[in-house]
Amino acid sequence: MIRAVVFDVGECLVDETREYGTWADWLGVPRHTFVAQFGAVIAEGRDYREAFQVFRPGFDLYEEREKRAAAGQPETFGEEDLYPDVRPALARLRADGLWLAIAGNQTVRAGVILRRLFSADVDLIGTSDDWGASKPDPAFFERVAAVVPAGPDEILYVGDRLDYDVLPAARAGMQTALIRRGPWGWIQQHDPAADRATFRIDSLAQLPELIAKANAGAN
Repeated sequence: MIRAVVFDVGECLVDETREYGTWADWLGVPRHTFVAQFGAVIAEGRDYREAFQVFRPGFDLYEEREKRAAAGQPETFGEEDLYPDVRPALARLRADGLWLAIAGNQTVRAGVILRRLFSADVDLIGTSDDWGASKPDPAFFERVAAVVPAGPDEILYVGDRLDYDVLPAARAGMQTALIRRGPWGWIQQHDPAADRATFRIDSLAQLPELIAKANAGAN
């Protein structure tokens, strides 16, 4: 049985296209050039932060986030950045009686935005900064398991990445859904490990029916 669904943030709920563009602007790099390098780093299986190093050696993402905030250009997102299937999917899943949460690698600032956007739609919102543990560290998924009122095998974790979402969540005993969108979702889709996901989806709108069928089979 799946009793709880936990969502990643970037490229699961939030389309980060605008944010990637603002980082290119901050670096003074043409947007298409930055995106091309970003994709190349992901395709090679490297840490995405290495893309910044190409344009500014010694780049520290944490420090630059603070500089952006001080300059009045903080990382941000809003209702207009949500994928269009997000609100309907959350409403349907909640109507179906599932316990819902949002948990991802996000800053304290992003956590404030998430709570403003989703507090009425989900039961819990947690971020890596809140918890002092970041994906893919097992401690992050241990924290998820600790705060969700269901067994690990009754939790479905939904994300766009194999390395940070599907595989570590599965190792924690959870069921998983890999959504094909965003840079990681498209680039990693052909990795054989993608078959280890419980579900492979192109839209959150597919989840209610998939979960209902899975639970009916379990019964």
